[in-house]
Amino acid sequence: MLAIVIPFYKITFFEETLESLANQTDKRFKVYIGDDASPGDSKHIIEKYEGALDLVYHRFETNLGGVSLVKHWERCIALMKQEDWFMVLGDDDVLGAECVQQFYHNLEEVNACRLSVIRFATVIINDESQVVSEVYKHPNLEKSTDFFYRRFSNKTRSSFSEYIFSKAVYDDIGFYHYNLGWFTDDRAWLEFSGFGNIYTINEACVQFRLGATNISRDTYLMNEKTTVRLMFFKYLLTDRLQHFSIKQRRYLLLSYEQLVYKNDKLSFSFWWLVYFSFIKQLNFVQSIKFTRRVILQVFK
Repeated sequence: MLAIVIPFYKITFFEETLESLANQTDKRFKVYIGDDASPGDSKHIIEKYEGALDLVYHRFETNLGGVSLVKHWERCIALMKQEDWFMVLGDDDVLGAECVQQFYHNLEEVNACRLSVIRFATVIINDESQVVSEVYKHPNLEKSTDFFYRRFSNKTRSSFSEYIFSKAVYDDIGFYHYNLGWFTDDRAWLEFSGFGNIYTINEACVQFRLGATNISRDTYLMNEKTTVRLMFFKYLLTDRLQHFSIKQRRYLLLSYEQLVYKNDKLSFSFWWLVYFSFIKQLNFVQSIKFTRRVILQVFK
């Protein structure tokens, strides 16, 4: 069975989120709502949907999301019972009416392929619930590393709410605790898939809300996000570079290099990491060119 886990804090669009669940054409799912000591009174909304949804609501007495968003996600997931699959749905995001139906329609193939990560097509909506993007679709089966390359070369997008994860794999690997949960979802779909395939359901769509209070907005805590971005790229280059193609490796190395220059984070450890990465690939010419660029950067 499928669990839909909602880490709740913002009440503004919460009813719209629950309404999208009540409108599902297939009701084989259970909703777990973890209230992060929200100042918004959601009691009347919860009561409205108790009859329409198989719903568990738990209010936590202390706010944890302000300290660690990932830890709050984890305690919400811990509310689950025996479900084999789960998604973490934002409290302002919206599921298309056929998402659950399409999940079950494709589940046999997912299991036959022994996959652990599923995603839906997506669109972006604004605070007026208007669609403000194209529909983002993906190959039915796509290597997570290929998707990462497409995403970070600005050819597509991704957000936490569009993914369904195997609970067994989550229990084995878990989420990595990045500040703001930034890149935690990216690391999850890479690691949970074993850096292998992700299964896409393009016949149903998740609406991701990008509004004035969303942490994904460009102007929000940019220094903190940059710090996490540097940490995430360092993790890929140190531990996971072998999973990517030669072209993708070069892209990752050059992207990390430019990010370091842009944020004035040049150091010996940075030089050694990138230099040694080129050497391991037997790319001696690039290692020399990279060292020359670093020297020029130092004397700028």
